[in-house]
Amino acid sequence: MRRKRDESLWADRPLLEVPMVETIRTDYACSIAATDDATSGGVTGSQPRRRATAISLNAGAERYPSVAAADHATRLGFEVDLDEISGEFTDCNTGECRIKVLPTLYRIIRVIADSEDLADALKIILEVMQQRLRMVRGMVTLFDREAGQIFVHAGFGLTEEEKARGIYALGEGIIGAVVESGKALVTPRLRDSQIFLNRTGSRGAGDELDCSFLCVPILSGRKVLGTISAERLYEHSRLLRQDFEFLAIVASMIAPAVELYLLERIEQKNLQNENRRLHDALKQKFRPDNIIGNSKPMQDVYELIGKIAPAKTTVLILGESGVGKELVANAIHYNSPFGDGPFIKFNCAALPETIVESELFGHEKGSFTGATGLRKGRFELADAGTIFLDEVAELPLAVQAKLLRVLQEKTFERIGGSRSVKVDLRIIAATNRDLTAMVADGRFREDLYYRLNVFPITIPPLRERGSDVIALADFFVARFARETGKDIKRISTPALNMLLSYHWPGNVRELENVIERSVILADDGVIHGYNLPPSLQTPVETGTTFGCGLQSKLDLVEYEMIVDALKTYKGNMTEAARELNLTRRVLGLRMLRYNLDYKTYRKIKERNYPIDAGDAKFRGGGAGFDALISEVILCVWRPPYVAMTS
Repeated sequence: MRRKRDESLWADRPLLEVPMVETIRTDYACSIAATDDATSGGVTGSQPRRRATAISLNAGAERYPSVAAADHATRLGFEVDLDEISGEFTDCNTGECRIKVLPTLYRIIRVIADSEDLADALKIILEVMQQRLRMVRGMVTLFDREAGQIFVHAGFGLTEEEKARGIYALGEGIIGAVVESGKALVTPRLRDSQIFLNRTGSRGAGDELDCSFLCVPILSGRKVLGTISAERLYEHSRLLRQDFEFLAIVASMIAPAVELYLLERIEQKNLQNENRRLHDALKQKFRPDNIIGNSKPMQDVYELIGKIAPAKTTVLILGESGVGKELVANAIHYNSPFGDGPFIKFNCAALPETIVESELFGHEKGSFTGATGLRKGRFELADAGTIFLDEVAELPLAVQAKLLRVLQEKTFERIGGSRSVKVDLRIIAATNRDLTAMVADGRFREDLYYRLNVFPITIPPLRERGSDVIALADFFVARFARETGKDIKRISTPALNMLLSYHWPGNVRELENVIERSVILADDGVIHGYNLPPSLQTPVETGTTFGCGLQSKLDLVEYEMIVDALKTYKGNMTEAARELNLTRRVLGLRMLRYNLDYKTYRKIKERNYPIDAGDAKFRGGGAGFDALISEVILCVWRPPYVAMTS
């Protein structure tokens, strides 16, 4: 259906009757009616000047009967007469020729087609609106569907503070009404609008309220993405219509770029929210009071963490391997002023000496073979955060000298570079080595040691933490049961006794591995003693007692030592007594006690040929020297060892 062109609506001359409302585009419905306006400075005489006034399609039906008819016609849709629009658009009888903006439209099309860069397109659009169309103020607003808010994305004639205030809800103000309805709105004079809010606070109470306000939606199908709006004073209603149609064309052109931008913005916002959520979770997880263990040594550690975390001081964490030094470093970082920054971890012992410096400080392009581009090091990546240097004692002496400068001045140079890089970060170092002994041996720089040892924290080994073993075991059982899908209800009493009596050379890391193994082996929902590794088994719990007293064990050791000495010196009692730090007489008494004869071992020396397997004297023995000795020992004396192992 074609619309009829009503020249009297747009001509700047007196009108005798109210014209019908017309639809300018199928997707932009602008309801315009003529009203009396004797105060607008128009033609004097008996006929008042008629002024075009935009009215919302959803309101004012009773006041303006033609509005309801226009709304109905708009919903049915009209076919746009492009030739007719072009004729209006290129009419230069208004004093401002709009034909000059056509090359600009082509520029916008090329920018969007080449890169779909919304920023570049909006820069051109706003420049044209301000300089060519002589707009006083212009805005591009976007609609965030998730937040339900409309915000000012770009504009001119507004300060940054005013842009920040330009946030609307659906249906709120002129812009909110356009986004809600998806239909354009033209207000020839802001002063007469009942829904104008001046939310940005950029309009005064004077002549600025006499400006016309044009607002068109940016549509992708039936979905409203945002709006383009502009303000200026118009002397000709035909010029108002031309500018309206220009904004409508521009809105259609940039719609794909706006939609892509909103999708990217939503994705970026989701990533930021996820990053913030994970960061808050890490802060919660690594609070000092969330570290497992309530023993007195660990309470002292928690107190030190609470005191050092708010400061920016360098921290040196000491302790055996597996005690949880990295966990303490996490707790310090996430509760410090650098908690919102990056936390970079670097194991100084994990890489060869030749590339440690490049990993820590980075390198410039071409600084060495294979350096195909600039690479930032760990210190640069940790700027505004924390770097954790684990096993710091393993750093080469050359790198230690460069690390000393970072600690002192917070500056360094990349490999192959001459420009100093300044960073603001906290350094946390950890080691299980005795740095004092290494300094004395010359394997660690003394000045670096004193720079690192500003605030040392020593983590106690697990064997000194008492009942913390049970708390940690319960935690690991729950975790591994969840991971493996098993229902582990408890740890049996014999198993708990084994865990408490073990000395844990591998500390918490060893306990974690033991519990993981036990959870896998457990079949009936209970971790039993026999599910634990052999290294944790005790004679009482396993029923494998020695079967003899202390004296029997001492006699066995003494017997074995005498036999070994006689074997070594081929029955020479003088040499054997010297080896055992005994006199010849005392050795003789001990040999008499165990029924040992030195001649037996001399005979072994004289028989230097292979023993016949059929020899009656050594029948049952082996075919070599060791088998012969074993046979002699068993024939001469049966030690308690035989009874113990039989």
